[in-house]
Amino acid sequence: MVCEPWKGKLDTYLDGELSSKEMRTFDAHVRSCPSRSADALTRVQMKRAIQVAGKRFSPSAEFRKRIQRGIAPKPLRSFRFVWMLAVAAAVILVAGALTSSYLGTRSGRDQVFSEIADLHVAMLASSSPVDVVSTDRHTVKPWFQGKTPFAFDLPELQNTEFSLLGGRMTYLDQTPGAHLIYDVRKHHISVFVFQERYLRLPARLDENSRARKKRSFNMETWSQGGLRYFVIGDASAADIDSLAKLFEANAS
Repeated sequence: MVCEPWKGKLDTYLDGELSSKEMRTFDAHVRSCPSRSADALTRVQMKRAIQVAGKRFSPSAEFRKRIQRGIAPKPLRSFRFVWMLAVAAAVILVAGALTSSYLGTRSGRDQVFSEIADLHVAMLASSSPVDVVSTDRHTVKPWFQGKTPFAFDLPELQNTEFSLLGGRMTYLDQTPGAHLIYDVRKHHISVFVFQERYLRLPARLDENSRARKKRSFNMETWSQGGLRYFVIGDASAADIDSLAKLFEANAS
């Protein structure tokens, strides 16, 4: 069958391991093939369900005690050896804390960006990518009233190459948000807007956020007026930056 080669590349596509050219070609195929769209959407939803389930585990008090007993230091006879060991342990703890802080922040950022990429892919794979279909921002904006716990503005697109396709409701970290879909030269761009105070985001999320690459997508994020914005798509970094600046200027 014609679609069989695409089926074999689906996991590679969802893991972001295709080249930029193949990624764009696969994006176009996913939007036009109901079978691959359904497969992609099912796998993205399963991945997000696993991510949510993974956050629910909390070690019990008994488990903590058992681990603490297992790593408790044994009595030592030599005071000098104990002192040397304490110094070495302090050095290791400081280094470990700094490393863990860096890796934790980096890992947290990567997880957030991965979840945003999943939401964008799910939109591309959906047979109904928008809940409100309109190129008029004055139609799309009122549609979200009463659906999101915040208000936001959409930029004027006159004299730009961008066009608004519509919007849909979305969720990040179980927090409701707005998902706007734009088009530029046949590339779909997603703009996500969330109320930041309800998101569990890592520190320094905005660090090096400009033109960030994730799964062959370009992505930008920033915080403004208590809202967290994400702009992501397989369009060029310049296009992502231009759309982001339109939103930033409009919200100022």
